[in-house]
Amino acid sequence: MSIQLIVLDVDGSMTDGRITYTENGDEIKSFSVKDGLAIASWRKLGRHVAIITGRQSSIVRRRAKELGIEHFYQGVEKKKEVLEEILESLDLTMENVAAIGDDLNDFSMLKAAKKAFVPLDATSYLNAVSPLRLSKKGGDGAVREMIEVLIVEESLEEKYLDLWL
Repeated sequence: MSIQLIVLDVDGSMTDGRITYTENGDEIKSFSVKDGLAIASWRKLGRHVAIITGRQSSIVRRRAKELGIEHFYQGVEKKKEVLEEILESLDLTMENVAAIGDDLNDFSMLKAAKKAFVPLDATSYLNAVSPLRLSKKGGDGAVREMIEVLIVEESLEEKYLDLWL
């Protein structure tokens, strides 16, 4: 069974986990363009992407829209349950899922996925569900590293590179 869906946590996976507020109360987050290019490439290969995050943020909504992420869920407490709903809508199983997360609220989702990745700076409690600790930190290319590992494992390297020739 091949990986058809990647599931992304946001704070600590797509970002460095910091939340900065301006004097006016506006929230600031930074995303890696490298992650974005890999996400866009994964989609161009005909694969699916979901964001399931525990917080609500208009910034994350904007980033998801920019990347064309079709499955976008915010304010989620039970990420595994939302993942199961997505799989039902796509007629896929957990055997088709790779996920990335960095903290305890990602535990059940990561445990359920066929492949679970964690950024370098993820909590060590996730070692129990993911032997795949990446060499990159959240917000610093961890999502891209995950996708490129999958590209190799799925034998998609030629198609991946052809997207940009």
